[in-house]
Amino acid sequence: MVDSLRNAWGGGDAVWLAPDEAASFDMSRMPGNRWDVWAECQGMGVDLIIVPSEGRRKKMLLADMDSTMIQQECIDELADEAGVGARVKDITARAMNGELDFEGALRERVGLLEGLDEAVIGRVLAQRITFMPGGKALLATMKANGAYAALVSGGFTAFTTSVADALGFDENRANTLLAEGGKLTGHVTNPILGKQAKVDALEDITARLGLAEDDVIAVGDGANDLGMLHRAGMGVALHAKPAVAAECDVRINFGDLTALLFVQGYAKDEFVV
Repeated sequence: MVDSLRNAWGGGDAVWLAPDEAASFDMSRMPGNRWDVWAECQGMGVDLIIVPSEGRRKKMLLADMDSTMIQQECIDELADEAGVGARVKDITARAMNGELDFEGALRERVGLLEGLDEAVIGRVLAQRITFMPGGKALLATMKANGAYAALVSGGFTAFTTSVADALGFDENRANTLLAEGGKLTGHVTNPILGKQAKVDALEDITARLGLAEDDVIAVGDGANDLGMLHRAGMGVALHAKPAVAAECDVRINFGDLTALLFVQGYAKDEFVV
């Protein structure tokens, strides 16, 4: 398949970044049938990505947390513990697909957690949260090559702090759940960190580090990630909701987080694990 594509599109020699897993070749122009071929590749369980060769390796990673760096939505897991799991999961799915206002949806879901024992957060972290495959290699490899990593979530600091520490992020930003007397109040601190706050984080951090937005690779899966995905030099929709993937040129539907290394041109033998 790689040879067929390369020949059809007048590409250069194929380079296998990982045997039978990831290959790349250079082209001089964008093929007119790009998305038709992409659809055919999807039918074979293969992700087809076209990115500029220049500036391909990024100097900063800006990542969403829920269903991106971890395999769960934290608020859904808390809701299960509170006995309102089904109701909250429905709101989460609609909000992440862009059908609901993120801020309003977050307030409604957090309100349903009122009275939940604050200690449940630690139990959910220990028993329910699992990392997305490839995350540790992604962070370790980019950081070994001088990149900065920021975790920016519409979720909660009670989770981002732990996830950031475990994976090696340099900083994390999220909403803060409020509690009194060891019980969740059903409220979060203002202002709520949503879609615009992720864009603000991109602007703030790049300005502080002296980087251009083109130096950033951003990854996310929900509608509240679209702002940063559009602004970053490379915006990656990872196993994203259909409405989100449709707005992104770089879509990873079959690979794990190491795919973000392949699209930057890293070979598997360069991965830091």
